[in-house]
Amino acid sequence: MKNKQAVPTEGVKYAGSKLRIIPHIVGLLDDTKDVRTVLDGFSGTSRVAQAFARLGYTTTANDLSHWSEVFATCYLKADKPVEWYAGLIEHLNGLKGYEGWFNEYYGGDPDHKDVRRPFQRKNTKRLDAIRDEIDRLDVSNEDRCVLLTSLIRALDEVDNTLGHYAAYLSGWSKRSYKDLKMRVPAIIPHQGQHRVFRRDVFETIGADTYDLAYFDPPYGANNHKMPSSRIRYNAYYHLWKTIILNDKPDLFGKAMRREDSRDTAGGSVFEEFRSNDEGQSIAREALRELVKKTRARYILLSYSSGGKVTREEILDLMTGEGELVKALEIDHRKNVMSAMRTTHEWVHSDHRHHEYLFLMKK
Repeated sequence: MKNKQAVPTEGVKYAGSKLRIIPHIVGLLDDTKDVRTVLDGFSGTSRVAQAFARLGYTTTANDLSHWSEVFATCYLKADKPVEWYAGLIEHLNGLKGYEGWFNEYYGGDPDHKDVRRPFQRKNTKRLDAIRDEIDRLDVSNEDRCVLLTSLIRALDEVDNTLGHYAAYLSGWSKRSYKDLKMRVPAIIPHQGQHRVFRRDVFETIGADTYDLAYFDPPYGANNHKMPSSRIRYNAYYHLWKTIILNDKPDLFGKAMRREDSRDTAGGSVFEEFRSNDEGQSIAREALRELVKKTRARYILLSYSSGGKVTREEILDLMTGEGELVKALEIDHRKNVMSAMRTTHEWVHSDHRHHEYLFLMKK
């Protein structure tokens, strides 16, 4: 296996990114034995799945979002030489932009200082031309995902946002003045063994058995004064879905969000702060069912101290379903890590906002 502390991955600005704790995630694999097949059940932009695949594990990436499916397919399943993709991307980079649907709703004039649009018009015109051309190309689904991933990553480098598309900056960011330029993603060489699914996690864990399952579920917020979190990532990254589908949906609000990203469109059971009819936390019971129903020898769970379920509740449910191998508490902003000596006894924990990692053996 390669050096686990220096696994290269690619992505975009993303609220749920695990980029900074990937070394801790893959480092915990040293505490496992005979792991060959791995599931990333909430793969997001696929960074953790990429890390697993680069380390030689047969990897399954799963998520409900269209953009997660596209990213994972690009990195885990694309099989053409880099030079082949480079030729296509050179062709797309050479297209002349024009005023289309994306330019109308998401492009802004650089001379207007308070425009609150995600991109300058020079780049949305390019987006219109490139996106339409991708639909005209006679390529496989895997190749199309490479091109869409490259396009979204290029847009991420010239956007006028704080990292999501639920609101835009009032003044143009420095990067928004750059010209959109696509590049070939760092595709992972493989022999066709990796898989990508876009479905509910409970459907995925019910279909197969894995040596290790990694879960990074939506956390919501543990502030009970706030309403239950809705499809947070759908709302934050609605534009990625629109770029992928190119379906020109009905829009609403100042951020020009898709109608199907409204707060009333539904929520994740893992984010619920409410209790069920038996008075039990819906989020905690969903997490318990996830751990219980997963057919894997090891389960590695990421969670946040700001989530709906407390670390003590997670420890209780994991020790109730198997053997807790190791637990870590990470402050990646300060590069500080705490470990658990015995159940519920943490070394050097300061109880501030942290990321947790729990490794259990079933």
